[in-house]
Amino acid sequence: MSAWFYLAAAIVLEVCGTVMLKMSDGFAKWHFGVMALILYSACFWMLAPAMKVLPVGVVYAIWSGVGIVAISLIGLFAFDERLGALQFAFIAMILIGAVGLNLTVTHSG
Repeated sequence: MSAWFYLAAAIVLEVCGTVMLKMSDGFAKWHFGVMALILYSACFWMLAPAMKVLPVGVVYAIWSGVGIVAISLIGLFAFDERLGALQFAFIAMILIGAVGLNLTVTHSG
């Protein structure tokens, strides 16, 4: 499978794990916390093969950057968390950086 597929899967799993962590309410709802741990573990299993092919700095920047954007949007729509205009601007810069890195890496793997 493609390194980019593994990276995309890792991002989805990490975002889902973060949602479960939020829903665990500080592990007060332990079943959500356990699910978060499982999803984070699966995330790292997917992230590792991507790092065999793609530069580690690029993988990490895209993984964290896209994850930040995705979880910010989920927080906005699912948890009614509000961000200020400046916060949105900085999140947009993160997304621009992740896209830029994606465009500058050869799409091998």
